[in-house]
Amino acid sequence: QVQLVESGGGLVQAGGSLRLSCAASGRALSNFDMGWFRQTPGKEREFVAAIRRTGYSYYPDSVKGRFTISRDNAKNTVYLQMNSLKPEDTAVYYCGAEDDGYGNLWYPTAYDYWGQGTQVTVSS
Repeated sequence: QVQLVESGGGLVQAGGSLRLSCAASGRALSNFDMGWFRQTPGKEREFVAAIRRTGYSYYPDSVKGRFTISRDNAKNTVYLQMNSLKPEDTAVYYCGAEDDGYGNLWYPTAYDYWGQGTQVTVSS
C-alpha cells in the first residue's frame, strides 16, 4: 500500500505558475511509475503528465511545453510544475501511482493508487 497526498493547488491568474507536489508514504516512490491527471465536474479524468521509474516522461499536446513532471525519490515526492497557465487548466488535479511498470500511463485505469486531489483555479 502507498498513500498519496497532493498539495500546491490554489488560485492563480492566467499566465501564472504553480507547482503541485505529490508526497508518498508507505512505500518507496522509486517502485512506481507516476502520473498526474485532472478532472472537472461531469467530465472524465484527463491525462496531464506521467513519469516512469526510469525518468522517462510523457505529456499530451495540451500541456506540452508548459508543464513539467519530475520526481525526487529521496523525498518520495513527485512534482508538476505548471507554467503559462490558462483558464482551461482549471480542474482538480490528482496524482496516481502505477505498480507493475507495464501500464499505459495515459489511462487512469492503469493506476493502482490515487491521492485525494488538489484544486487549481486559473482566472482570466
